[in-house]
Amino acid sequence: MKIVILAGGLGTRLGEETDMRPKPMVEIGGKPILWHIMKGYSCFGFNEFVILLGYKGYMIKEYFANYFLHQGDITIDLADNQVEVHRNKSEPWKITLLETGLHTQTGGRLLAARDYLGEEDFMLTYGDGVSNVDITALVAHHQAHKALVTMTTVQPEARFGMVNTDEHGYITEFREKPSGDLGWINGGFMVCQPGVFDYLKDGESTIFEKEPLEHIAQDGALQSWPHHGFWKCMDTLRDKIQLNQLWDSHQAAWKIWA
Repeated sequence: MKIVILAGGLGTRLGEETDMRPKPMVEIGGKPILWHIMKGYSCFGFNEFVILLGYKGYMIKEYFANYFLHQGDITIDLADNQVEVHRNKSEPWKITLLETGLHTQTGGRLLAARDYLGEEDFMLTYGDGVSNVDITALVAHHQAHKALVTMTTVQPEARFGMVNTDEHGYITEFREKPSGDLGWINGGFMVCQPGVFDYLKDGESTIFEKEPLEHIAQDGALQSWPHHGFWKCMDTLRDKIQLNQLWDSHQAAWKIWA
């Protein structure tokens, strides 16, 4: 089963980071977050990716085209114009990189991948979120329910602490960033049947998370896969700092590979 990754957005809330690079190339522990996402799928045996490019997509192409150079040591012989790559072991990935347009919306980007996916089910996620979701169990759940789309749903932590007060206005309890109070949201890590393309009717302007998913839900074909483990989206610079702190302190719960 192929994995489609949406990697074309502008990522404006990351400030200067995305002035220089696309959001999926922003690094955690010296590796792009895109690499972390792909490693998560790969440890479950899923190694074929279709990456949907947009903003500064050439940087993602360059990264994978020169993957051995990024990963290992090299010797450059300028006299003979030769490059020798040392320690060139890499992941067993097959990667298709598709240019889908700078301003194309998520549904339009997905539509661009149709000819590369055939008539089989595929997985879909975003290029800015990491998780320890059990991909094998997710796929099994999708196949058992025969849903058109199965979406991993998550309960994000609250951004700020919360307080409880008594009837006189005195604070009786302070809770630091409780998780779950915000309800369940779309966490990405979806599995889709090819019939999902029938819902992408507005071409490049289609926003997948609006009319298509709403109509799929109305048709009773959108299944939830609740995930109670780790999940975090790198939406802001604060998120990037937190993810790097987790990585540096060896508390990166999304690192489920050896």
